[in-house]
Amino acid sequence: MTARGTNRRTRPGGPAALSAAGFGALFADLQERARRDAEGRRGALAYSASAQVLAAAAEVRTGRTVTLAAPVETRPGPDNPDPCRHEMTAWAEQDSGPGLHFARDRFAMNVHGDADSHLDALCHVTYDASLHGGVPASTVTEGGAEELTVEAARDGIAGRGVLLDIPGLRGVPWLEPGDHVTAAELAAAEEAQGVRVREGDILLVRVGHRRRRDELGPWAASEARAGLHPDAAEFVAERRVAVLGSDGNSDVAPSLAEGVAYPVHVLAVHALGVHLLDYLQFEDLLPVCEREGRWSFLCVIAPLRLPRATGSPVNPIAIL
Repeated sequence: MTARGTNRRTRPGGPAALSAAGFGALFADLQERARRDAEGRRGALAYSASAQVLAAAAEVRTGRTVTLAAPVETRPGPDNPDPCRHEMTAWAEQDSGPGLHFARDRFAMNVHGDADSHLDALCHVTYDASLHGGVPASTVTEGGAEELTVEAARDGIAGRGVLLDIPGLRGVPWLEPGDHVTAAELAAAEEAQGVRVREGDILLVRVGHRRRRDELGPWAASEARAGLHPDAAEFVAERRVAVLGSDGNSDVAPSLAEGVAYPVHVLAVHALGVHLLDYLQFEDLLPVCEREGRWSFLCVIAPLRLPRATGSPVNPIAIL
């Protein structure tokens, strides 16, 4: 157990679930902040300007690269009933004659499932018949999205990544499904780890979802899942975070907001214009950060060029 986990065994007291009125007030407040600070078709990506990227490059000291993505799942499970379908279209046994041959394959994927690592575009979340920035929900049709697509990140996302390890803060291997992380606890993790989230950062919050899944097996994550309390969106807004990611999908299940199944998605994507990274894995990065005693690094994310898509599979890379 690390030293930073020895003095906090249980989650500190925090806010309770939000009423419909409480959620509405929080949504309106965050939406107004976004209008003032980062309104536009790229949303909070505007916070990650050239100056922030250049500063993030200075985080590289050893040149070590670490993946933050989980392997793509091709087998069905309780959290992944519609797994990625991998089909070989040509292989050695089929083309075994003399001369040149190629192995070929194709993939079909449910991008927004509960197992595979992916990026949520700003057109992914509809709330009260609109998308981020008041874009009409009708711009998303059977043929795809016309605005706020993953193409907003076509040049890639590069910035200073910061990993906040909440199980490490509490001295536990993972948070149990249904548990939540508040804004105050994010600040406590900063203090314990000696790092501070800054404007334009890529904030990565570890709840231990992937480790629990690896050690205990998959479960119906859509029904029970650790994540952020809706008030954590205030932390995201105050620090002007460019991208928010988690080894879960940032939302708690069951929901902590009356009448809203995915309140953090609504607050982050719709109100603040923050792209979300869902179902990452930090188990390769965590021991590197612990060993080196630092929790910030250059992070590079390259979504696919999918012009009308609501998201993309991704393999974010931490460069230390």
